Amino acid sequence: MMPGVMKHFHGGADIVRRRFRRIYINYFFAMNVLIFGATGSAGGSVLRASLDSPAVEHVNVITRRPLKFSHAKLRVFPHGDFEDYGRIAEAFTGMDACFFCLGISVNQVSGESEYRKITHDFAIAAARALRLHSPTAAFHYVSGGGTNEKSRMMWSRVKGATERELISDFGAVCWRPAFIDGEVSENGLKLYNLLRPLFRVLKPFQAFYIAGKDLGKAMIQATIEGMRGRILENREFHALAARAPESGGG
Repeated sequence: MMPGVMKHFHGGADIVRRRFRRIYINYFFAMNVLIFGATGSAGGSVLRASLDSPAVEHVNVITRRPLKFSHAKLRVFPHGDFEDYGRIAEAFTGMDACFFCLGISVNQVSGESEYRKITHDFAIAAARALRLHSPTAAFHYVSGGGTNEKSRMMWSRVKGATERELISDFGAVCWRPAFIDGEVSENGLKLYNLLRPLFRVLKPFQAFYIAGKDLGKAMIQATIEGMRGRILENREFHALAARAPESGGG
């Protein structure tokens, strides 16, 4: 068979497998997800939502530090090198989605090089490993509101470039949250944690506020709906969360 025809055939087969998997998830609630950043505010909230969702059967977590709880759905893979996942390939196998919530404040790094490594390089390495071991899985990247590759602000440029590459090369869904009212993170900025109650005045405004668990529910629903290759702004998260399967309470 000619190379072009073979490429078309394999591409069509991937689409069929993806559609079949989406139908299976919708009717049988058997999604497997991989989460990065589970000890952070956003990632911790997405983890809680995933464990509580009837649409999620198994949750793999890759983390440097152990979690402080266990769960029947949960498997934790301790790992220190976020650019090489060869030792833990099993964590990426059989997944339907990766929720990449790993990140750091620009105020917690030495400069652009370190920020780019954590924000861009780690994400690209994870997306490559996911494609290798679960080629039909969706990659979801938590970016940030105000991201713009042409911005004068370093963090915004780096995240913008990361979004572009992830969408172009991996068909990723990039999430741009505003204020995330999520889990308290031990490694988060102390000022952010102190001001958290004040930020809750934004709750009536969908463009500026999202509950952490609703971010997780929105990511689960986007996976169920087969969403790929786009950027989502904070306002769009709420409708997705509202369509997500109801929590199982476990």
